[in-house]
Amino acid sequence: MKRSSPRQPHHSFVSTIFLIRLFTSWALIPGLLVATPAIAQSKADSPTMTYGQLYKDIKSGQVKKVEIDPLAQKARVTLKGQAEDAAPKTVKLFKTNPELIELLKTSQVNWGIRRTSDNSALVNLLSHVIIAGILIGLLLMIIRRSTQASGQAMSFGKSRARFQMEAKTGVGFGNVAGIDEAKEELQEVVTFLKQPEKFTAIGAKIPRGVLLIGPPGTGKTLLAKAIAGEAGVPFFSISGSEFVEMFVGVGASRVRDLFKKAKENAPCLIFIDEIDAVGRQRGVGYGGGNDEREQTLNQLLTEMDGFEGNTGIIVIAATNRPDVLDSALLRPGRFDRQVMVDYPDLNGRHKILEIHAQDKKVDEEVELATVARRTPGFTGADLANVLNEAAIFTARRRKEAITMAEINDAIDRVVAGMEGTPLIDNKSKRLIAYHEVGHALVGTLSPGHDPVEKVTLIPRGQAQGLTWFTPDEEQGLMTRSQLLARIAGLLGGRVAEEVIFGDAEITTGASNDIEKITYYARQMVTKLGMSELGLVALEGENDNSLGGDWGKRSEYSEAIAGKVDQEIRQIIRAAHQQTHQIIEENRVLMDQLVDLLIEQETIDGDQFRQLVEKFHAKQQEKVLVMQG
Repeated sequence: MKRSSPRQPHHSFVSTIFLIRLFTSWALIPGLLVATPAIAQSKADSPTMTYGQLYKDIKSGQVKKVEIDPLAQKARVTLKGQAEDAAPKTVKLFKTNPELIELLKTSQVNWGIRRTSDNSALVNLLSHVIIAGILIGLLLMIIRRSTQASGQAMSFGKSRARFQMEAKTGVGFGNVAGIDEAKEELQEVVTFLKQPEKFTAIGAKIPRGVLLIGPPGTGKTLLAKAIAGEAGVPFFSISGSEFVEMFVGVGASRVRDLFKKAKENAPCLIFIDEIDAVGRQRGVGYGGGNDEREQTLNQLLTEMDGFEGNTGIIVIAATNRPDVLDSALLRPGRFDRQVMVDYPDLNGRHKILEIHAQDKKVDEEVELATVARRTPGFTGADLANVLNEAAIFTARRRKEAITMAEINDAIDRVVAGMEGTPLIDNKSKRLIAYHEVGHALVGTLSPGHDPVEKVTLIPRGQAQGLTWFTPDEEQGLMTRSQLLARIAGLLGGRVAEEVIFGDAEITTGASNDIEKITYYARQMVTKLGMSELGLVALEGENDNSLGGDWGKRSEYSEAIAGKVDQEIRQIIRAAHQQTHQIIEENRVLMDQLVDLLIEQETIDGDQFRQLVEKFHAKQQEKVLVMQG
């Protein structure tokens, strides 16, 4: 699409009109400046005696001294008997005053002529010089602005990448933990840059690009900083969104300029953060074939592996959306390596906590291994936020060091939100207590379910009560029994309301639970092959944001869709019956747990499991006694 260059005649026209008006008023300003001293003098020496009164006082001998200023047409009169520090009186004179002069000559008055200095010529000259200086300054300012505007227009297509000849990021591989596999792969890149002959001697080539893939907060940008800090070579860093502008061709020009500067400083590193902003698949969605993003991507593909090549330049890019990237960008020769930066495991979280705890005052009783076990699924950014929130709690409570109490409160705040005001002991509080105990009890008694961590009635965020489950170990895969146990645990709150209060008193508190169990059941039927429909994948990982699924028909018939709905309802119905049976069999235990929860407002997971085991042990003893 052809676009005309921006026109700026209006700015020049306005500047010209302004200068013409300024030149026109030039002649008026000197007169005002010259007249200003006279006006000021006139205000300072306002007449205090009339001409007739002066004539009369001279005749009566009351005047001691008269000074006449013919230029200002004034006379300063000193009367006899007047105090020495008193100011003389001023009399306004006429142009010619022959009668006054004759009277003064014949009288005994001490009089004379005292002319004031005439500075009008000097003031006039200075006013012209000042105005000329102002006009010259305005002209220079207009010329300079025009030069800058033209310079900006010429540099609009220049790269905006931040450049460091020696990357002083302050981050090395010692500051990165929890992602050892990614560190190991990227350490080879550093070795390539420091000792390329070690690899080129046997014919190995330096990789063109490394793509860091992973969820937000796992440390992709931190890894790039560590590579730059360790390699000690020139380093360019830019965000993918900085390439794209509303003007067609600007992004491609910036890519060309970036790689031109990089070739001049090779070997070097280029880091492109959030590359999905510019590297999305071509030919889908909006924008057409001549889209600015597509032109920028085409230029990036050419620069990374085109006709000329880019020897000595390693491109490191980061994204959390690899599914939207163009396939031509991901092929070997452009991004030779794709490094997965995933969630840290238990050991990785422990190492991350140790790094972030180095600059904080942590109590000796704090066990970071315990904190790591309680935070599965947390990224490095989440763990850093937990310790920072714990430090804030410590300062607010005026403690000298961070304790486990602050860390536990920080984890709760990060997971569920700010702590609210506890509920008053009434029907609503008891209903919420039964709901939360239902979750915890069914989850504890369902084989394969994650162990309960905490049950609380303290509101956090929008939740009036919360039940946390924490897995004992890292789970990569889930069995069918574990999925069914999770569905049953989610149904525990609603079923507890049904059993205790009846169908008429069920609340809207289970809305989120119902969404989750429907999602799990649908996944089991349509993707995981865990239903009577068999091993068929009826739904794929679709992403409507690319525009490729607009108007797309379902991959299965209406008859199959009906069977899918029937299977989903069957899975949920079976889980509902199982949950109902657990709560009916443990009704007495549930009442005891609810009373304790209302009293304490929070029950830890260990205490909850001990109470459940103790109750079942007593029940078992009663059964044995009855049988004996």
